[in-house]
Amino acid sequence: MTMLAPGATIGILGGGQLGRMTVLAAAALGYRCHVFAGDRDAPASQLCAAATIAPFSDEAALARFAAAVDVATFEFENIPADSVRRIAAAVPVLPRPEILEIAQHRLDEKNFLRSIGVATTEFRAVESEADLAPALAALGAPAVLKSVRMGYDGKGQATIDAGTEPRQAWRRMGGTLGILEAFVDFAREISVVVARGADGAFAAYPPVENRHVDHILDTTIAPAALPPATLREAEAIARHVAERLDLVGVLAVEMFVTRSGGLLVNELAPRPHNSGHWTIDACITSQFEQLVRAICGLPLGSTERHSDAVMKNLIGDEVAHWRDAVADPRAKLHLYGKKVTRPGRKMGHVTRLLPRN
Repeated sequence: MTMLAPGATIGILGGGQLGRMTVLAAAALGYRCHVFAGDRDAPASQLCAAATIAPFSDEAALARFAAAVDVATFEFENIPADSVRRIAAAVPVLPRPEILEIAQHRLDEKNFLRSIGVATTEFRAVESEADLAPALAALGAPAVLKSVRMGYDGKGQATIDAGTEPRQAWRRMGGTLGILEAFVDFAREISVVVARGADGAFAAYPPVENRHVDHILDTTIAPAALPPATLREAEAIARHVAERLDLVGVLAVEMFVTRSGGLLVNELAPRPHNSGHWTIDACITSQFEQLVRAICGLPLGSTERHSDAVMKNLIGDEVAHWRDAVADPRAKLHLYGKKVTRPGRKMGHVTRLLPRN
């Protein structure tokens, strides 16, 4: 891969907060960014001199965008694969579109993980409402029914208990194709964010513990308080997945730690991840800078942390407490520039730095 020198333009598909923080990291290294978004006032669009504002179905807009950038990446998964492939025909898109397509489809994702020897919870494809009852008979209740596409932060999901009517669960899921996953009685949820360059260089951040409220990430604790052997295994799994994907970019691997200490991979996110936001303030190189380095062909930076950290999302009305964060000398406040506050919407985050253990 040819190294892109500072001054080149990075295209970012998506205008959300992950794109915004990538723009900031790219600017520090001297790169320009061009965002493709549906809203001129989107968090990333606010910071870019160039933005293409159009739906992802607009082929002419996609062509103009591709002609204006030197490399492209994406900041969320719910982008039509055909649109990404159109751009990739004209300019490199990293991570590869094929990786995005795996992450967009929960069945494909689970089948890929199983094919490379990575443990996941038990699952069944559910192609219709009629398929749900036999799938439940095979896996038992409780279980979780998820749409295979477009679900995040608990959307497109239905928990099924012993008394749940399958028809009601199918309707709550709201999709036409589902995946039923056996319920995992986990001790912790963790994630590992890793970066990989085109030359195969690899860098990993320490596994972190994630705590959710109403299926939305609320708090990340870095590093996770787990036995050293478990931490090493989690990093090894994430590295294996990145290498088998032939990743160039950043990948978050979400896992369950079972009561017996085992690890089950839950989801993949081939982009910067909410649980990696703490790296902005606590590490030599943030996950966003690593993405820029990887897709531009630069050497990866050090993932060494100078502090431990607790990252708290500001969700919905919690953003009104921004003054408390500003008043805390060990807190770092990050607001995303979103004008409209809604329940469940991520408005910003606060990272509190702690002495490294």
